[in-house]
Parts: sequence; structure tokens; C-alpha cells
Amino acid sequence: MDISTMRSLATVASLACFLGIWFWAFRRKNKTRFEEAAQLPFLED
Repeated sequence: MDISTMRSLATVASLACFLGIWFWAFRRKNKTRFEEAAQLPFLED
């Protein structure tokens, strides 16, 4: 296994991680949780 193959695998793995996080973040199921978290700084103690 040469360095080019390792770089290609690292690139593909990074892309897969990025897409996984992207799909998780934009699921409809998470929308309400993220909206609540976005309002936390504006809530009074």
C-alpha cells in the first residue's frame, strides 16, 4: 500500500464522515432540539 492509496482512503473516509454529520444535522427529527439549543443564550437565568 503506497502513500497515494492511503491519501485516497483518508479522503474517502473524511468525505463519508462529513456526509454522515451533514445528514444527521439536517434530519427533521433533530430540528426541534437544535431550535431549543439555539434559544439557550437568550433565556434568563
